[in-house]
Amino acid sequence: MKKLLVLLLVTTATFAANAQKYCIVDVEYILSKMKQYTDAQTQLDNIAAGWQKDVDAQMKDVDNAYRKFQSEQVLLTDQMKQQRIKEIETKESAVKDFQKAKFGPNGELFTKRQELVKPIQDKVYNEMKKYAEAKGYDLILDKSSGPSILYYSERLNRSEDILSALGISKTTTAPATK
Repeated sequence: MKKLLVLLLVTTATFAANAQKYCIVDVEYILSKMKQYTDAQTQLDNIAAGWQKDVDAQMKDVDNAYRKFQSEQVLLTDQMKQQRIKEIETKESAVKDFQKAKFGPNGELFTKRQELVKPIQDKVYNEMKKYAEAKGYDLILDKSSGPSILYYSERLNRSEDILSALGISKTTTAPATK
């Protein structure tokens, strides 16, 4: 508890002693005013909508196959039932794989978003950095998606002060974890 209090006091004192100049921006607002960004978002929305239609159609096909199986199962042998269940499961698995390939964390939509949106975001970031340096800002915070630091002057980094307050020297290395 004492170390936490010391850490808080050192951080507060360091920040107060070096009155920093900072500003707040709304990146979502900035991006929403850029035609290039809104065009990219529209393009991504259209791509996603097309893929979603494909997913919905495939899921409807799976659902229809399951309903047909439900209505016919009393007429089927056990072997035929197992075969139909396997076919339905295979179709459902294919739909899930398609959905993951298109919408998953490393799917085509993510890749396309990186291709279309990241250069625009980089342009905004670089402009904010130039603005901060020209106006003497040490810190820029983004208000649009919770408190996020978009730019900071390296001279604000007080990590070594905190390590010192904790009794850890620069040369000390953390033990390797297994």
